[in-house]
Amino acid sequence: MLAEKLKKGDIIGVVSPCNLVDDDDMDIVRNSVKLFKDKGYEVKFAQNCFKNTTGYGATAKEKADDINNMYADKEVKAILTLKGGYNSNTVYEYLDLELIKRNNKIICGYSDAASYINYIVEKTGNIGFIGPNFKTVTSSETIYCYEQLMKHICDAEKYLLTNNDECYLIEMENDNIKYIKEKRGITAEGQLIGGNLSLINELSKELNFENKILFLEDFAFEAKPQTVSNYFYNLKQQGVFNRINGLWLGFYEAEISIEKILLDTIKDIDINFPIIKSNNFGHTERIMTIPLGVKARIENNNIKIIEDYLI
Repeated sequence: MLAEKLKKGDIIGVVSPCNLVDDDDMDIVRNSVKLFKDKGYEVKFAQNCFKNTTGYGATAKEKADDINNMYADKEVKAILTLKGGYNSNTVYEYLDLELIKRNNKIICGYSDAASYINYIVEKTGNIGFIGPNFKTVTSSETIYCYEQLMKHICDAEKYLLTNNDECYLIEMENDNIKYIKEKRGITAEGQLIGGNLSLINELSKELNFENKILFLEDFAFEAKPQTVSNYFYNLKQQGVFNRINGLWLGFYEAEISIEKILLDTIKDIDINFPIIKSNNFGHTERIMTIPLGVKARIENNNIKIIEDYLI
């Protein structure tokens, strides 16, 4: 079932299943409200969005109720996560998956939001997006995040990476990483799955990686190279890298690159899928929007969506 595109005049619902929204966030939140309203959209905050019932945010049930209610609300055409942080995995047991499945609609966020959005897509078959949070569209230094979001949720853009982007195929050569800007004949197809590496690692027993294109990034401030290695080894030990059709690495700013850590992990197994590296998703100023559960093709250094995902 396809979700509806966002159109001018539509209402965007905002939920906050991650960190507590504090006073320091509010100026940026107001800026995001103004941006969306200036562009012709309405904004509706969930009932428990700003609650601090526990001392560290709303309860898990309150957070899940907000998500369920936004799916049930016929006037809300898209749902955005307000900010990142921690704890969105706490909502799983309280989500009304049958209700959500019956009311397929756009839902988008990144960082901690990758947890509950991947969970919803996996359990319902609905559409989901890993892309800017509601706050991020105006906390970033450029308009890139907003433009990328709207390009995908309003226009159902098919191109994710092209040869014009800074993206590279990578492979090992004598224990060194080799970056290839153009290499013909490299193709792979599969549904897109992924987001923040630490959260995909936590969800690894819940998600079906078979024949998927997996995209991964992490926040170096919280995930040091040895932690990223831990995550990659866990995925390896669960056989994830033997099941996927392609791998796409995003932004990770640390003294050791995410691609080196990955290749250190998988160099002793037979890899028969392409690995692409780009810096336009993850914890960076330039956050693109990537649909989940939608079939895409890696072809040379391009990634293109090859099926409809919005109507």
